[in-house]
Amino acid sequence: MEAVTELSYALDTFYFLMSGVLVMWMAAGFAMLEAGLVRSKNTAEILLKNVALFAIACIMYLLVGYKIMYGDGISAYIPSFGFLLDADNTKEAVLAGGDDAPYYSGMADFFFQVVFVATAMSIVSGAVAERMKLWTFLVFAVFMTAFIYPVQGYWKWGGGFLDGLGFLDFAGSGVVHLAGASAALAGVLLLGARKGKYGPNGEVHPIPGANLPLATLGTFILWMGWFGFNGGSELKVSDIGEANAVAMVFVNTNAAAAGGVVAALITARLLFGKADLTMALNGALAGLVAITAEPLTPTPLLATLIGAAGGVLVVFSIITLDKLKIDDPVGAISVHGVVGMWGLIAVVFSNPDANITSQLIGLGTIFAWVFVTSLIVWLILKLIIGLRVSEEDEYNGVDLAECGMEAYPEFVGTSGSGK
Repeated sequence: MEAVTELSYALDTFYFLMSGVLVMWMAAGFAMLEAGLVRSKNTAEILLKNVALFAIACIMYLLVGYKIMYGDGISAYIPSFGFLLDADNTKEAVLAGGDDAPYYSGMADFFFQVVFVATAMSIVSGAVAERMKLWTFLVFAVFMTAFIYPVQGYWKWGGGFLDGLGFLDFAGSGVVHLAGASAALAGVLLLGARKGKYGPNGEVHPIPGANLPLATLGTFILWMGWFGFNGGSELKVSDIGEANAVAMVFVNTNAAAAGGVVAALITARLLFGKADLTMALNGALAGLVAITAEPLTPTPLLATLIGAAGGVLVVFSIITLDKLKIDDPVGAISVHGVVGMWGLIAVVFSNPDANITSQLIGLGTIFAWVFVTSLIVWLILKLIIGLRVSEEDEYNGVDLAECGMEAYPEFVGTSGSGK
């Protein structure tokens, strides 16, 4: 029995760690996607943001965020505050048996959770791209990953009041994706649009990305990483029932992404008369976000339809935000926010334990908390150090202004003609 328990513990820990590695690889996907969808004169800075935010998220979540999110809590509404990590499980605790016995390493749990908080912060970087000051963004990342994200995470995944209400969010359509998009929306509203994006009479001027092959590669990397994101959230793989559940999560995750691509592609063709690559890429991500709240209970066909609905929704959302002059260079607010909301609602179509009231309360709570707290932090940063680079620096490119280098020096002149 002891050997079986030890083997099960090792297997589940290894699965958890490898799932975390896949989610960490999503950081590369976000970096490539965003680098491909911004202009070449802003590429180095967006890459630097993605590397730096990942490092900041890892440090801040280690220092305080993890203990806020998974501490004992003062009440169902107020988390407790602690620092650093506890010691890992002992052999005696693992072999004690019973429901309270740990079945994977505590350090593996931290690693899996820390790459999730980095994912939420990555969502913000693309939405504020091409005109936000680098250091303003990085300071915000400190507050987002140390406090704003962990508090709402505690309310659901840490056993807080949303969990008690029966709010369901399997892998984070709300806790991760809606949270990241809410923080992004607050920043974008205070930041304003890129120069030249909107005309005086409401015209929308497209600003094409510089490298669509890179954006496509980023989408495939994210698609791949999502198997760890959703699959790892099953938390266990060491018995037949859990192994079958993980397989179903993988199948449904893939099906939803495929449905999102096809639906977004058809929608764009009907609306624009052309097959729009960027809409197809966002359709894939929308399908993935939509299924993340519940990738286990739907049938594969229903998962495909949930993803397809997300693919249609994201196209209309991107168009609507442009009409509202909310400038999001990569479509992050639409993909992760609007479709994240859809994903939370879609849980009721397949999970008999879900009810629409709890889902809407959870949705509203996450959005309100993250949006309001982020708006306060962004506003303070605006007053102290400013949010936006100068008009001249925006024209010349934030690569030169913030990084002193260009991602493509052979092709981009320093006169501001960079595309």
